[in-house]
Amino acid sequence: MIDFTELQPYLDDQGRVTRWPSKRNRARVQTLVLWYLAEKFAAGRTYTECEVNQLLNEHHTFCDPALLRRELFEHGLLQRERNGSAYWLPPKETA
Repeated sequence: MIDFTELQPYLDDQGRVTRWPSKRNRARVQTLVLWYLAEKFAAGRTYTECEVNQLLNEHHTFCDPALLRRELFEHGLLQRERNGSAYWLPPKETA
């Protein structure tokens, strides 16, 4: 289980991300934000780009789902079709 305590300054009272952490915090807090948002997606489900944007918009307030979608993909937390028509969580690794 990931400890999201460090994200509290970035969350409103409804648990939505209110701002993208600065580059100074990139390695630590930005990654935590991405893990936090990735947990909002259902395993085994495929999402359209529109559905991904809608889900992200429900969980952040700074109006940039494209940034979040791109970062989730670049960090390997979401996978997608080459043309961006479908997104899904990567399969969980088994030990």
